[in-house]
Amino acid sequence: MRFTESLSLALKNIVSCKVRTLLTMLGIIIGVAAVIVIVGLGSGLEHYIADSFSSMGTNTLTVSVQSRGATRTMEVEDMYEIVAGHPGELELCSPTVSMMGGVKIGSDTTSTSVSGVSEDYNRIYGYTVAQGRGLQYSDIATRAKVCVVGAYVNQAYFGGNAVGQTLRVGGQALTIVGVLSQREDSMSEGGGDDCLYLPYSTAARLGGSRVSSYVVTMVDENRMAQSKAALERALTEFFGSDDYYSIVTMSELVDAMTGTINILVGVLAGIAAISLVVGGIGIMNIMLVSVTERTREIGVRKSLGAKERTIMEQFVIEAAVTSALGGVIGIGLGCLLSAAATVAAARLLGEALTVAPTLFAVLTAFGISAGIGVLFGYLPAKKAARLNPIDALHYD
Repeated sequence: MRFTESLSLALKNIVSCKVRTLLTMLGIIIGVAAVIVIVGLGSGLEHYIADSFSSMGTNTLTVSVQSRGATRTMEVEDMYEIVAGHPGELELCSPTVSMMGGVKIGSDTTSTSVSGVSEDYNRIYGYTVAQGRGLQYSDIATRAKVCVVGAYVNQAYFGGNAVGQTLRVGGQALTIVGVLSQREDSMSEGGGDDCLYLPYSTAARLGGSRVSSYVVTMVDENRMAQSKAALERALTEFFGSDDYYSIVTMSELVDAMTGTINILVGVLAGIAAISLVVGGIGIMNIMLVSVTERTREIGVRKSLGAKERTIMEQFVIEAAVTSALGGVIGIGLGCLLSAAATVAAARLLGEALTVAPTLFAVLTAFGISAGIGVLFGYLPAKKAARLNPIDALHYD
């Protein structure tokens, strides 16, 4: 019997028992769909994180300084001197001071992100001012009680006319001198546009703390290793040790987060793949039942000269086709669920998170589903091929 004849006979047997075949394929369908959705979600999260961090500047170095215990205390001027002393590797620098506590606007207290920065902060991250002006060197030098707010704060609390208005941070009244351009497609509380920037010198005084964090840009992000090494050498020379500072690149943060996501996706995909094994066991059980039901047919075929290899081929093909068909349905279901997840993420989270099935996931899921059919169909096929034709003909 040729392969095409075996395939045709397998399809005829599958179609003749539609409900049983569908129930047999259910484990494969669920497993394949789950794997495709999970891998697609992981891929979407990777792209989302990469896009989010790219807007934060992939050419930046974040420096944290801990002077306690060191023989020298680093002042802001010292960091500026180090950056200026390496014009081939380092370019801009902005001290940063994160402030805890809410922002009071009128009678409302918000959870707006508050940071003390320098006049170069907008250039570092590519922010533009839509209204008013940005922070200036004179604001830093005089510890001016001014600030720049994000588009969400401007629209939500000041009706689009924030410039010239006042708000309070840490009990101190600040005058809004500028509004940043909108950075995200949809503005929301806690988003990238819900922010406030004031001079780092003012923030340090309000918070009663010393500046201990800096953002430094590289001249060429393709020479990240050399730039980071130059800054490390300068800081080690300044402190006499590398115990009092840490340098993190944005690329390293992205790699760390995507690595964590890949591990999580791998674990979830492995759990989902258990359904494929369960589906394979279901196929094996049904094929064993099919062998029992068709014992007389097998006896007739063997008495007419059918070889064991032909009988085995027929049942293996039938199991593989059943499993592969379940894989195709699972791929279709996985694509539909991925599209639904993308829409749900946009509506519920307000974020452009795309859950898209990857070609690798689709091909792998289909290959595994077909392979499971062959693997779990082998035992029933072997049992069918080894039936004694005389006993099979007398089977009732």
